[in-house]
Amino acid sequence: MKGRIVKAGTAKGEALVANEAMGWLGCVDPETGEVIEKGHSLEGQNIAGKIVVFTTGKGSTVGSYTLYALKKSGKAPAALVCEESEPIVAVGAIISDIPMVDKIDISQIKTGDVVEVNGDEVTVE
Repeated sequence: MKGRIVKAGTAKGEALVANEAMGWLGCVDPETGEVIEKGHSLEGQNIAGKIVVFTTGKGSTVGSYTLYALKKSGKAPAALVCEESEPIVAVGAIISDIPMVDKIDISQIKTGDVVEVNGDEVTVE
């Protein structure tokens, strides 16, 4: 699949798919990488080292810094893949050096798939 580069880079790993928006502040514990938002489809899952696939971002502008804190704690996702980026997640990916691609049909990716991000290309194995 070909998307749009939000933050250039390469990564390969297991997909963790949320068919809903991710609000990083209050959704993910920046020290552990665990999704802590009550009722979120990924609640209890850990995003560290995963290719996190989601629809779009939501919530506070502090979400950018949550991504940065995840990177500093070694609990950041390997890459972010979404349908539609928005400024909060885009800034977080850029300042945290996390590869990110949007404009992807996420219905083609399932949790557990091995996904590779290489620039604007997203490959599912």
